[in-house]
Amino acid sequence: MSTEHGVARIVLDNPPVNALGTTMMRELRTVLTGLKDDSTVRVIVFSSADPEFFIAHVDMRIGEETDTLQELAASASADVNVFQAIGELIRHQPQVTIVKLAGKARGGGAEFVAAADMAFAAMETAGLGRIEALMGIIPGGGGTQYLRDRVGRNRALEVVLTADLFDAETAASYGWINRALPTHELDEFVDRIARNIATLPDGVIEAARRSLPADDFKEGLLRENDALASTISLPAAQHLISGALQDGAQTPAGERDLERLMRSVAR
Repeated sequence: MSTEHGVARIVLDNPPVNALGTTMMRELRTVLTGLKDDSTVRVIVFSSADPEFFIAHVDMRIGEETDTLQELAASASADVNVFQAIGELIRHQPQVTIVKLAGKARGGGAEFVAAADMAFAAMETAGLGRIEALMGIIPGGGGTQYLRDRVGRNRALEVVLTADLFDAETAASYGWINRALPTHELDEFVDRIARNIATLPDGVIEAARRSLPADDFKEGLLRENDALASTISLPAAQHLISGALQDGAQTPAGERDLERLMRSVAR
């Protein structure tokens, strides 16, 4: 993380495809919790060290890390699971949070994007997808609630049940992200937005956030967690996830067209 002129820049880096694992979750919690009381930071910009993948999705092997998951669960609110806790932490930061999306964000990565206050994406290279249905599960990190809030119920159902990868322009037209920009303009545009917000007069950001608070999804998150629990333990989900890993999921080659890979496992 680097900080300059009121803007903190957090670069996500977990090779080979930036899967959201327990280490990244713990580090995000530590950094964001520390920033909450830092009045010198007014904007947080998230980007990826990997130009192809922002966050590929939640690590498909995360269930094996029971001790760390229990540790994360113990530190989270009783009303959310460990995956929802990340999105809720982002949504309730006192700073303005911005995602700069150059590559793909599926599953937990797409949830991360929707949890931020704003997201701007590269027109030629960015993509967003809810891959969970092809794994035999549903989004379980706040994705159903954040997505419906952004795009409406009809489009949220389309995104979740088709499990397609959406290009940046379509995502912007749906309201999933703020806007799609030519790749060569993305860095400069996000930097300008972040600097302009960070230099607003004292009290303006706080007043805007009070006037436009993050919605309370408490009941929806509980429903989502129950729905996830009802699917993730089924044999079909375990078969699909293990089959995907065997066929190349969580490698750069496999992740470039993960939808095709998952559908081939299902067949």
